[in-house]
Amino acid sequence: MSLYHETAEILSATSSTAGGNLKTGVFGKKDLKSPQQQVYALALETCKWSPVLKEVIDKSELLRHERKLSPLLALLLVHDYILAKGGIALPATHGLRASIERHKARLNAEFTRARLRRKAGSLEALREQIATEFLGEAAAYPRWVRVNILKTTVEDQLATTFATFSRVLSVSEVTATPGKFLYVDEHVPNLLAVSPSFEFAKTEAYTSGAIILQDKASCFPAYLLDPHVEDGDVIDSCAAPGNKTTHLASIVHSRIPENEEPTQTVYAFEKDSKRSRTLEKMVKLAGAKDIIRMNFGQDFLKADPNSDLFSNVGCLLLDPSCSGSGIVGRDDMPTVHLPDIPGSSKSQLSDSRRKRKRETNDDGKKKAQPVLVDDDGKETLVSSEKELKARLEALSSFQLTLLLHAFKFPAARRITYSTCSIHAEENEQVVLKALQSDVGKQRGWRILPRDRQVRGLREWPVRGSVDASDGDAEVADACIRSYKDDGRGVMGFFVAAFVRDVRPGLEDGDGPYIRDENGRIIRDHLGMPTSKLECRPETLRGSLPNNESTQDGHYEQVEHEEEDESMGSGDLSEPSSDSDLSGADEGEWNGFGD
Repeated sequence: MSLYHETAEILSATSSTAGGNLKTGVFGKKDLKSPQQQVYALALETCKWSPVLKEVIDKSELLRHERKLSPLLALLLVHDYILAKGGIALPATHGLRASIERHKARLNAEFTRARLRRKAGSLEALREQIATEFLGEAAAYPRWVRVNILKTTVEDQLATTFATFSRVLSVSEVTATPGKFLYVDEHVPNLLAVSPSFEFAKTEAYTSGAIILQDKASCFPAYLLDPHVEDGDVIDSCAAPGNKTTHLASIVHSRIPENEEPTQTVYAFEKDSKRSRTLEKMVKLAGAKDIIRMNFGQDFLKADPNSDLFSNVGCLLLDPSCSGSGIVGRDDMPTVHLPDIPGSSKSQLSDSRRKRKRETNDDGKKKAQPVLVDDDGKETLVSSEKELKARLEALSSFQLTLLLHAFKFPAARRITYSTCSIHAEENEQVVLKALQSDVGKQRGWRILPRDRQVRGLREWPVRGSVDASDGDAEVADACIRSYKDDGRGVMGFFVAAFVRDVRPGLEDGDGPYIRDENGRIIRDHLGMPTSKLECRPETLRGSLPNNESTQDGHYEQVEHEEEDESMGSGDLSEPSSDSDLSGADEGEWNGFGD
């Protein structure tokens, strides 16, 4: 009974709040009597349909006849009366329901006229049209879907959730025409591009966590980090809402031998208590609780790298707060087209962001102002280049501090650093400062070159800026970028990986291993790794690349070279054994990645 009043209250409050975010407005409110998911769905769908519903309400003169209804309540009730399968979710005798249903003839007639004015031959055609209009710039981008291999497989999802979709050969074809189209990504395993207007919210795969909506570029950090069993535990330093965290868990899970328990832990840090709750729900939904250990309300910067708890941490993923300048289709407060109040001469448009984001030129004309959106959805209006520079300096300083802290973990051998920003100050410049830092030099950190990256990202064509890298072409080529307007269907993003050799005594406890020419550990017939320290030279002769000699002095050199190669482990060339075929690679070996 309180559903409509609570939803109207949230829409009213969120749309009038600076930096309002609908999802935060709903799920951050803990005293709701109605289910949060139901409130969010009603609010979002009503906003989407509000241009049509406004016409219907205005032309039927509903508010002139029902003066106790507010414009927002009228929108919500008429939405459910016309578009919800079960109609208005109130008893037949309830006053609010009666105030709508006694005008049902006029409302139905005006809705049909509104559909015909839009030249939509059916309700389904109108739905597609409304969805495209509501998406705005996001309509030019596919919905990226990561198949959660903790619960399902790509093959299963193609046969069920996406059984009615037509497979296409490029990302651009997914958004070219209305309908149901699907593209299996060529770079990231277990990733699909789907028509942007497809409604996921009610599919069983989405509600069960079998599929996760995650932008392609957002999948780069975990895939590039490429944690193997021998790398030890993993840290996600800024984990909420949990997409990258659960992606890490799925990669770790894919490398667990059959019928064995996980030996690696993914430590997920999130210092904000509200975002921690979101992370917890995401981890539970994805089925990753056995692998992920959540550090609720704990700041990664306050974690002691030398703690026994983290002595086995070999990989870290850093995706800190940034300017959000590369984000497409952020779930901000959508525009609400409100019906006219009888006697009012102006149409109402509830969109406080429009006023906040614009200023007036000297000639009286309005011009847009840049707005930075951080990872929490908070918007910051930037009134000048000086203010933008100051904001970017503050962000990059924090990002560098986080990265240098990660450098201090004694057993760490690989780190990925990423942002959803297009600004060099937060990207290549942070990378350069980290490489030139004292801790970076002392601990031997270097950037992971392109030719040692996992195959999908080695083949990704968009690289860092040479100018932003101070002319260092090698660093620029090692950095991975994406731009939201380049036709590849992804948001603006940046990621780079750092690697180093761990000094003896600081390794993760598994010891140094013999590796093949692709950097993969050589195992015996039982699947056990072969240690360099235990092997005789004659045993190794056939295992070393190009049958290198193991004569005195030369074996030491080969050992070092092979250990360097291990920093690039994750190359998707033919594996040396079944036990080395990672889940992150499976999507490419089974034909879905090519």
